[in-house]
Amino acid sequence: MTATTTAPVAATPVRTAHQPSARLRAWATRAPLLPALIFMIVVTQLPFVATLVISFFDWNALYPKARHFTGVDNYRQVLTDPDLRHSVWTTVLLTVAVVLVSLVLGLALALLLDRRFRGRGMVRTLLIAPFLVVPVAAALLWKHVLFNPEYGLFNGLLHYVGGPQPDWISGTPLLAVEASLIWQWTPFMMLILLAGLQSRDHQQIEAARVDGAGDWQIFRHLTLPHLRRYLELGALLGSIYIVQNFDAVFTLTSGGLGTANLPYTVYQTFYQAHENGLASAAGVLVVIGSIIIATFALRVVSSLFREEVSRA
Repeated sequence: MTATTTAPVAATPVRTAHQPSARLRAWATRAPLLPALIFMIVVTQLPFVATLVISFFDWNALYPKARHFTGVDNYRQVLTDPDLRHSVWTTVLLTVAVVLVSLVLGLALALLLDRRFRGRGMVRTLLIAPFLVVPVAAALLWKHVLFNPEYGLFNGLLHYVGGPQPDWISGTPLLAVEASLIWQWTPFMMLILLAGLQSRDHQQIEAARVDGAGDWQIFRHLTLPHLRRYLELGALLGSIYIVQNFDAVFTLTSGGLGTANLPYTVYQTFYQAHENGLASAAGVLVVIGSIIIATFALRVVSSLFREEVSRA
């Protein structure tokens, strides 16, 4: 008589009627986010889809019954019309100038605030204040308090020293818009770069000083490479906003004197020429450009998070 042995059977968990499935638990955790998701789709995505559809039509609001489908003709006109191409070039010049100058000034202020001195908290608060001003209010401040040729602060100082009395907005219109935006966006760049400076490895800096490295060598070989990601993030986030800027151009120059950027041209095309299709096509191009820049910004943010996790 032979004895037979059987391998033990692994016990499988039995799901009771009261134990929810993994899929049900997943939906239960996501359910509170559904109202916000639906709200975002209704408020942002549906209007964009409607704008995208309208961009393929020749649609003048003054003649609503004459609208008809034109395909990509509106996009072709946006890219070939001299005025629209000039507005695209103005947008590029405005964005590049404001972002670069704001980064340089923000880096200088961040290096200043990274040092310890009496009253640093008050100085930091005062430097952040321009970024908290409403964009239209900031543009009005520069237009009437600083740039006004009769009672503005700049001409008042020049009159005090016997200098000329220029009309800043008429003489240098694009520079006037850029100055207003630089004043408002330098604190934003300063905050990002100050966060980067305060995340440096101070032991590495002290070791470099022990080895005889000077301030310029430390800045060039240690600080600047460390700030590369923060500089990229500031440039990308600033570009996203400046590309879509409308307030400063509308308030300071009303789009005249060669300062009309693409968002202002969209405004003119839609509200003054009533060309809904053409304005929608230009608006879609602005959104596409912003999405491209935002994609790079998200990649930079993700890389920053990965670096911080690797250090932890």
